Amino acid sequence: MPPTSLTNADIAAVLYEIAELLEFQGVKFKPRAYQRAAQSIESLGEDVGDVYARGDLEEIPGVGENIAAKIVTLIEEGELPYLADLRKELPAGMVELLEIEGIGPKKALLLHKKLGVDDVDDLEAAAKAGKIRGLAGFGETSEENLLAAIQVYRERGSRFLLGYILPDAEAIEAALAGHPAVIRACLAGSIRRRKETIGDVDVLVATDDPGTVSAFFCSLPQATRVVMTGPTKSTIVVGDNLHVDMRVVTAEQFGAALQYFTGSKSHNIALRQIAIGRGWKLSEYGLFAREGETVIAREREEDIYGALDMAYIPPELREDRGEIAAAREGTLPDLIGYGDIRGGLHVHTTWSDGANTIREMAEAALACGWEYIAVCDHSAGLPVAHGISPGEILEQAKEIEQVNRDLAGKGITVLHGIEANIDKDGLPDVPKKILRDLDVVVASVHSGFRQTGAEMTERLLAAVSHDHVDIIGHPTGRLIQRRPAYRFDMDAVFSAAAAAHVMMEINAFPTRLDLSDVHCRRARDAGVTMAIGTDAHNRDHLRFMALGVAVARRGWLEAGDVVNTRPLKELRAFLEK
Repeated sequence: MPPTSLTNADIAAVLYEIAELLEFQGVKFKPRAYQRAAQSIESLGEDVGDVYARGDLEEIPGVGENIAAKIVTLIEEGELPYLADLRKELPAGMVELLEIEGIGPKKALLLHKKLGVDDVDDLEAAAKAGKIRGLAGFGETSEENLLAAIQVYRERGSRFLLGYILPDAEAIEAALAGHPAVIRACLAGSIRRRKETIGDVDVLVATDDPGTVSAFFCSLPQATRVVMTGPTKSTIVVGDNLHVDMRVVTAEQFGAALQYFTGSKSHNIALRQIAIGRGWKLSEYGLFAREGETVIAREREEDIYGALDMAYIPPELREDRGEIAAAREGTLPDLIGYGDIRGGLHVHTTWSDGANTIREMAEAALACGWEYIAVCDHSAGLPVAHGISPGEILEQAKEIEQVNRDLAGKGITVLHGIEANIDKDGLPDVPKKILRDLDVVVASVHSGFRQTGAEMTERLLAAVSHDHVDIIGHPTGRLIQRRPAYRFDMDAVFSAAAAAHVMMEINAFPTRLDLSDVHCRRARDAGVTMAIGTDAHNRDHLRFMALGVAVARRGWLEAGDVVNTRPLKELRAFLEK
């Protein structure tokens, strides 16, 4: 039987579901194995079908013989009997229920047994009727949180995480740019502005042969369905119902069209008002003098902005948050560049819940062109992530020393760090005598998310004031489309962090992007230095660094605002402060 056309995301989704179903049954260890494999496939730098064709599935981090066999079945048959059998053991709708933040397998089973809750609709009805607060482990606040989580769940169906769709979008852009009939091609819309979630993908093409290019676009291997095709617009569906629109213009119109279709809507409205004030007209076809339709600018975006007496505004800033005034006044920031990063300050290895060894992560960082990488495995207070004890931290130090000896002269240095858990009192769960000898200490909240705003503020202020904490990891605790940020006095924490020379992390993992763009600009204004961390759990995750840089750019950050744009010597000096 010929292989099916399942994408990496399709296969990862199956493995994630298996993990959830096994956890629901109370199975130990196996769920985490499937989660690791899913994470690796989700972030794989190539199509898993190509790995299958080479017979190298077991080379994927976290994919052993058993999981590899299931992936083979999926690819060859398009379905997995093992998953079907697991589903049969659950009431209908229960898998959907596990997608709600705050509902794990144990709580789902309790709700089913006590209240007959079989799906999200049942859960919502029970919460609104006040029936859940009486169950063990729940309360009135739990009901309120569940109703909010249900709303988040229902809203997320039409939007996609930037980090997981960007590779496909860039592959489509590259394929179009490489076609001989295409003069220019560029992503547009919210994906070009690097918004954290995307509704659909826009790509703009300049060509003199629309028919040929449209036919090529609709035949791309990523396309699972063709919605429409035409001389100016064609639409295909990619993966899990992601719509990709290709718009066709002439080379002369390309700059104006790219500016218009990049947006945002509010940014474009503000530009049009400036044009109208001069008696001009701005549209996707160009910037024109109203009388006689004389073309003022349209071939290049830079010409549009220049004709309106402003500096070119990078796409990431086009959100109508003051960028137009800054462009007119010449005060736009010199944004951090995607090539400015010198290293990563938050990666995990097989010492905790990572899929690759210290050496493998170091070699992957070297391939990225980095000078350093900080291994920050989880501390023992997070058992679900197989956190390491103080004794194991000391053993890990020896391995890092050996790796640095082995790689001496190759241009990469491994720094020894930890991702310590911030306990309820704001203290890292690692002894000071261990922390003081580490190169980097990332402190993160991993529990107690439902503390009051005042309690969480005090907790974070205590962590910031700790002698050995360098970075507050994923500072708001949010998971995009799954868990909202916890409440705290952000201004107070940022002010304290700036005074203590403690950094805030821009966690670049696609589900986090935490701090967000708005919050990292707020931190910068408070004088806080930022650290961009990939939170990589395998070597392929290092590519997430570009997502963190995108957040920094959207937050108006310059290279000097981000600590890991510094060379190693300067980084060490900064950390020693």
